Amino acid sequence: MKQPETALIVGAGSGLSASLSRLFAKEGMRVALAARDTSKLTSLVKETTALPVACDAAEPAQVEAMFAAVEAKWGVPDLVVYNAGYRVRGPIVGLDPKEVERTIRVTGYAGFLVAQAAAKRMLARGSGAIFFTGASASVKGYAESAPFAMGKFALRGLAQSMARELAPKGIHVAHFVIDGGISKSASDPRAHERGADGMLVPDEIAKNYLHLFRQHRSAWTWEVELRPWVERF
Repeated sequence: MKQPETALIVGAGSGLSASLSRLFAKEGMRVALAARDTSKLTSLVKETTALPVACDAAEPAQVEAMFAAVEAKWGVPDLVVYNAGYRVRGPIVGLDPKEVERTIRVTGYAGFLVAQAAAKRMLARGSGAIFFTGASASVKGYAESAPFAMGKFALRGLAQSMARELAPKGIHVAHFVIDGGISKSASDPRAHERGADGMLVPDEIAKNYLHLFRQHRSAWTWEVELRPWVERF
């Protein structure tokens, strides 16, 4: 009997990652949720019967421990989603270098650590998928948002390079440009300001991740941009 597929979501919280967790669980997948603070995941873990794993993805030893915990319970994940992020804003001359460093570590460097650890394991098996959550800042640097753009540009470059290297070896690598704000709930004040069509619905974003995961390898996608239809390109 075929074992259920396993998904590991790194950078889990109440937004897109929660939608991904619910959808994957509904599809019969086993879900592991990694975050620095797993106490915030209590209700989601209960709802999806997920495995919570405490992990600071910018620390190599913790990343290895995270994968070891998932492997001990279910084996090597079939899908790893890197969804973690951090940002600092402000005029370039007033930015705190330490905060800039943290932004780049969480957004770019930690993505590399997670992806490298996943790739090592998936290559040994000859299959798997590694997905990265990007943003508008992945392709356009906004004023007073240089650190986030630096980190997201790095993550996109990592994804593109990995896709070219690993696709011929059976590993599907994809990058998702989320070009717009993600609605947190129907009562999200930002949704009220922008109108009913002004923000992305996380449950709908999640469906695209699942679609790419289910793609046949003869037609793999490496990047997809998602935006509200009223959002400017």
